[in-house]
Amino acid sequence: MPSFDIVCETDMQEMDNAVNQVHKEITTRYDFKGSLCSIELADDGITIIGDDDYKLSTITEILRAKLTRRNLDPRCLDYGTAEDASGGKKRQHISIKQGISQELAKNVVKQIKQEKMKVQAAIQGDQVRVSGKKRDDLQAAMALVKGVEADRPLKFTNFRD
Repeated sequence: MPSFDIVCETDMQEMDNAVNQVHKEITTRYDFKGSLCSIELADDGITIIGDDDYKLSTITEILRAKLTRRNLDPRCLDYGTAEDASGGKKRQHISIKQGISQELAKNVVKQIKQEKMKVQAAIQGDQVRVSGKKRDDLQAAMALVKGVEADRPLKFTNFRD
């Protein structure tokens, strides 16, 4: 029986490359000369340290541009609030979204069932498995899921005939 999985995965190697490019640009730009701004990628997300709110917002804009250039969807980032750090600086933590939340998975399954398609959708942990008898039905389900409003980028993997 043909099936595919709906997942939200972020390529961490490309994310690391984008963060390194942002760091390189920060060190060479004239408007950041003499400031102690930095960006760092950790397991749980990205930490940005800047002199003020303007530099924080500039760094996040550079990060969005680098992500787009590396074919990563900027919706995979969850921006935290800017907080005060030591030395009069500002710090912002950005989380990287991985996996589909239960709420989004239930919404996707509900959308598929409302359309009365000849496919079955099941939630399996942080992904949704869609299976059906015909490949055309699965492709119609993919088109439907692409139209679903989501707070994170959805990908289709593990397509099996």
